[in-house]
Amino acid sequence: MQISLSGHHTHPSKRLKEYVEKRFAKLERHFDHISNIHVIFSQVKQGYRAEATLHASGTEIFADAQAPEPYAAVDALTAKLDRQIVKYKEKISSHRVHSAF
Repeated sequence: MQISLSGHHTHPSKRLKEYVEKRFAKLERHFDHISNIHVIFSQVKQGYRAEATLHASGTEIFADAQAPEPYAAVDALTAKLDRQIVKYKEKISSHRVHSAF
C-alpha cells in the first residue's frame, strides 16, 4: 500500500506523515487489496480538513473530515474510511448464490 500525502495552504510535518502511515496501516486488516491512498490536508477557518481517496481492487473510496487539530482530523478520516471499507467488503461478499428449496 502506497500513501501519498500533500497539503493545501499547509505543509504536513514529518511527525504527521508518520501518524498518517500508522493509522492507515490499520485499514489493511479489513481489506488487504488496497493499492494506494492519496491524502490531502488543508487548513480552514474551523481548523484542519483531511480528505482521502483510497484505491482498492474494484473500487475507489473517498472520505473527508474536519477537526480543530490535524491529528483529530486523521482519526475521524480513518474512522470514516474504516466504515466504508467494511461496508464495501460486506457488499462484495454478499453476492453468493443462495440455494432454492
